[in-house]
Amino acid sequence: MSNQKIKCAIIGSGNIGTDLMYKILRSDKLELTTMIGIDRNSKGLALAKEYGVKPIYNGIDGFLEEPELADIVFEATSAKAHAHNAPLLKELGKKAIDLTPAAVGPFLVPSVNLFEDEVAHLDNVNMVTCGGQATIPIVKAISDVVKVNYAEIVASISSKSAGPGTRQNIDEFTVTTANALREVGGAEESKAIITLNPAEPPILMRNTIHVQTAQPAEPLKEDILDSLDSILKTVQSYVKGYRFKADPVIKDNVVTVSVEVEGNGDFLPNYAGNLDIITSASVRTGEVMADYLVKGEAVK
Repeated sequence: MSNQKIKCAIIGSGNIGTDLMYKILRSDKLELTTMIGIDRNSKGLALAKEYGVKPIYNGIDGFLEEPELADIVFEATSAKAHAHNAPLLKELGKKAIDLTPAAVGPFLVPSVNLFEDEVAHLDNVNMVTCGGQATIPIVKAISDVVKVNYAEIVASISSKSAGPGTRQNIDEFTVTTANALREVGGAEESKAIITLNPAEPPILMRNTIHVQTAQPAEPLKEDILDSLDSILKTVQSYVKGYRFKADPVIKDNVVTVSVEVEGNGDFLPNYAGNLDIITSASVRTGEVMADYLVKGEAVK
């Protein structure tokens, strides 16, 4: 196998972008060349410079002047910013991995729909939200066994792990996550809620998933539990801290699953599992894209 790495860039130097930087720096398939921001006093940009990653201080305009810096661009800003940046990146022939709820490209959850022969041909993919990455696999695991009439998720994250970009995206979070619960998770109807918990010490990311099935779920209990265990192992292959908070509860036609995500502690402490799950999912996606770019099989 080739040891060639594909050059990539991060737009956004906040919590998500900085956590993402640490993960990409460990990748054997991605080479982080630049981090792009707009705040010269950003801690993320300062750290990038320390690690030998070129900081760009004037946003997307700076990257447009040096597009050769990257073939894959990770967007870690806001939904509004990506709506502006996406067509510019497409015109340059760059592949965009969007960590905002902008949903310009199709939804992608690695444990569910990261198909190598398809992702290589996409110029923009949307990583839904941190809550979506944590809960959609659970809904999909259940819908693989029995039709899901309704799915409702509540994602609770530590207030300290929610930077300005996350806070600006609250409305988009609920809409995008709910849409992806249907499009990727397989639910007929859906609802998403996010809470920022100010508790001290900070809590780990916790997600509660309530699913109403079209027929009684109890007779299918063993099949549902097997499907849930399988998806759990798949997510854990790229998010080590992903686990059930309690045993799934199946009663009548309702399935309730509680999931906890402990972060890797790359940028923020371990309570920031919400960063870890979306950045880890994004790196997994980028590495699959990189494999195809190295082979020269991707359609740009």
